[in-house]
This record gives sequence, structure tokens and C-alpha cells, in this order.
Amino acid sequence: MEKKSEINGHAVANSASTDRILEKSAQPSSREKLMEFLRKNLLVIMTVSGVLVGVGLGMMVRNMNLTKAQMTYFAFPGEMLLRMLKMIILPLVVCSLISGAASLDTRSLGKLGGIAVAYFLVTTLIASGIGVALAFIIKPGVGAGALNTNSLGLESVSSNKETTDSFLDLARNLFPANLVAAAFRSYATDYKMVAVGNDTNGTILYQKVPIGTETDGMNILGLVLFAMVFGVALKKLGEEGEELIRFFNAFNEATMVLVSWIMWYIPFGIMFLVGSKIVEMEDVVLLVTSLGKYIFASILGHIIHGGIVLPLIYFGFTRKNPYSFLSGLITPFTTAFATCSSSATLPSMIKCVEENNGVDKRISRFILPIGATVNMDGAAIFQCIAAVFIAQLNNAELNAGQIFTILVTATASSVGAAGIPAGGIITIAIILEAIGLPTNDLSLMLAVDWIVDRTTTVVNVEGDALGAGILHHINQLEMKKQQELQQQEGELAEVRVEAVANVQAEEETSPLVTHQNKALAATPEAIESVL
Repeated sequence: MEKKSEINGHAVANSASTDRILEKSAQPSSREKLMEFLRKNLLVIMTVSGVLVGVGLGMMVRNMNLTKAQMTYFAFPGEMLLRMLKMIILPLVVCSLISGAASLDTRSLGKLGGIAVAYFLVTTLIASGIGVALAFIIKPGVGAGALNTNSLGLESVSSNKETTDSFLDLARNLFPANLVAAAFRSYATDYKMVAVGNDTNGTILYQKVPIGTETDGMNILGLVLFAMVFGVALKKLGEEGEELIRFFNAFNEATMVLVSWIMWYIPFGIMFLVGSKIVEMEDVVLLVTSLGKYIFASILGHIIHGGIVLPLIYFGFTRKNPYSFLSGLITPFTTAFATCSSSATLPSMIKCVEENNGVDKRISRFILPIGATVNMDGAAIFQCIAAVFIAQLNNAELNAGQIFTILVTATASSVGAAGIPAGGIITIAIILEAIGLPTNDLSLMLAVDWIVDRTTTVVNVEGDALGAGILHHINQLEMKKQQELQQQEGELAEVRVEAVANVQAEEETSPLVTHQNKALAATPEAIESVL
């Protein structure tokens, strides 16, 4: 029977020409395509425009010679954005990790957690290697011996913290004594001089004794560990824990709704964040000419690691185009560039990874908060370059042992680096102490940190996102394998059932059985006839 189609309400017999007319009418016009593109990418376009307008605005306002107070007022909208993003970090991290850990079974959690830790360690170690190699090739500190803190009018930064105490503090912060206090304070070791007696000349002898202090700033490491373990514990409870898991899931979803609202303020806030930073800059030309090679080496390291190494690792695991994956994350990358904080970028990163790249919620909400805390590839690159730069500045020759120490210390200490602007400067002090170099020149790093920290944060969050993509791919493969096994088991069960049914049917219809039955049925009649 001939199929009919409708054109303008009239039934028409199908033909090649009518098919073409229907296809043309079904295809959206170029105007509709443009409107659809703008609707989907409106936030990305607004965010990127916010950065560009911010640069122009900053250049204009810079010539107005604002006072310090006026600069503060100008930066106010940007400050509000940072406050909003920081406000949402605590509920987002805790709830997403609890619901993520509770939604995965213990075996999957262990396997995915193991792969994630291995990925974070390997990528950070590669980043450290790139940093050290570039520092020795470009030699940013050679010839800059005349450069000092006073010539640039910088305040000196000193850190007298022992390397051992830095790592012990990391372990202490993993297990906070007070969970409520961990939301706004971290443990840090300080020192006091204690009199221990007199020497033969009667001079009082002092010893430096470490004492525990609390510093302002969220102990995100301790909260992450607690949330993960608590999620696993709820899963172990079974039915009793279901209600609490549902509560945290609902809390998590409500937090993501808040994030989606905050994201519409990001373009406006970013405009003033970037603009105010340009207004605050003092003598940029002097800084760039003095520390240009250091800035170039750091940004080149970030381009190599973020543009080549990480995408290659992603492609190696998934055999998918990494750049199409990254193109869905322009908003979080722009946020990272403007805020210099991987923690502040976390809300928009979770949203974009799930909605634009289709990563499983259980994976993204489990791995991204951990990544924002422990995975600092960009920080490892600039810390290694900074350590070698300061060694070259002081004309100190680094031996193989010291280079190895830089690599290991940068990889390990980046775990404890705070996900906040200039958080990595403190970590450089740990590396310098470990290789026995003075920490007096740290203020040079701080002077250009606002430039380097932008690309650092982008690479940090890119590493987290690609890690989530790799884990999602591995999880999908595991699920496919399990489904295939279940199908095979189902088919085997069907075959067994059919085999049993066939045997029964054969028994019922077998000619031999039928003949025997007939013989048995005929026997009584035969006996009767004989009688």
C-alpha cells in the first residue's frame, strides 16, 4: 500500500520530490540555528565578554588615579562574587562527597578512588618534571642576581617553618579535632623559644619548640576525608542509612540550584574582579622586565601541560577528542582565570561537567571536590620553576639529590596547598627549606603571583575535569561488562529452562514410552479374556 504524507494539510503520495520538500521544511533556518546556539552558550559568551570588558574598564579607570578607598569600592562587585562562591563551597563539598560516596558500592569506590589517586600523583609528578626541565632550559634566574626585593619596593616574606612540621601539619589537618572549627580554621605549627639551662659561661641556652596554633581558613582536607568516610558508613548501614542519604542527596541538589543562580552573576562579578586587579597594578613594566623570564617559563609550562600532556592522557584512556570535552568547560575556566581559586571554581565546574559533558553525577560529585583539594598540577609547575629560579638567583648549584627533593616535595606538598589565591607561595617555602635555600626572595614570587596564578588555576581545574572524564569512561566500560555478563547469565538460564522443557516433552512423546503404555493398558483385558 502506498504511503501518503501531508503538505499544508493535504494528503500527497510519497515521492522523491515530496520527501525533499518535507526535509527542507523540517530543517531549521540559519536564524533559528543562531538563536539556538546563543541560547545554549549565552553564559559562556557573557563570561568571556565580562573578562574582555573588565580589561578595558580597568585600563580606563587606571588613568583616573583612584585612592585606595575608591579602589576598594570599585572592586566591590567582584568581591561579592568571591563571597558567594566561597559561601557555597562548604555545603557543596560535604554534601556532594557524602552522597557520591554513599551512591557507589564499596568495591567501585575503592577501585575508582585508587585510579583517581594514581592519576593525581602521576599528573602532578609529570607537571613537576616539566617545571624543573623548563627552569633549567630557560634559566630565569641567571643574570638576575642584581634583582632584589628593595629595588622593586616589595615587602619581605619569610617562613621559618620546618619541612617536617609542614608534612606533620598536613596529617593533623586530615583528622580535625573539631569538625565545626574545621569549617573556618586549620591547624598550623608555630615556634617559641624556651630556656633549657645555662652553658659554662652562664649564657642562657634556648631551644626552638614547636607549638600548635589555629590559622584562619577552611580545613578542606579534613572535611573531604570526613565526608568520604561518613558516606561509606551510611552505605554500610543499609536501610537505616537510606533516609540520611536521601537528605544529603536533596541538600546536594538544592545546592546545585543555588550554584546555577550564582553562575548568572559570574559575568558581572568577573568584569569588576579583572578590572580592579588592573587598576591595583603598580609598575607592571618594571616587574615584567625584571621577572619576565620567570613569568614566561611558568606560563609556557602551563601551556605544555594543559594543552598537550593532560589531553594526551585523556585521549590515551578514552580514545575521544579531549578538546571537544574541554570546549564544554569554558565558563569554569574563565571563572578560574578571574578568581585564581580552584575551590571557588568548583561549583561551576561540577555543573558544566555534568550538563555539557554528560559525566555521571556520582563520579563528578565524588572526584571533583577531592581534585580541587589535592590535585594541583599548575601549582607544581610554578613551584618547581620558582625553586630553581631562587637557586639561580642566589648562584647556588643544584645537585641531583636536590632536584629529586624538589620533584618529590612539590608533588607531595601540592596536596596540602590551599585552593585559594596565592596559596602556592607557602608551599614554595617548604620546597626551599627542604633543599636548604633562603626564603627571603619569596616576595618576588608574590609580586608576580597575580599573573602566574591565573594560568596555574586553569591548569589545576583542567586536570580535575579530565580526571572526572577518564573515571566516567572507565565506569561506563565496567557497567557495560557487567550488563554483558548479566545478559549471558540470563541467556544460559533460558537455555537450561528450554532444555528441561524439551526433555519433559520428549519423555511424553517418545514412541517407546507410548508403546509400553499401550502394552500395559492392554494386559488386564488379555487376562480377562483368558479367564
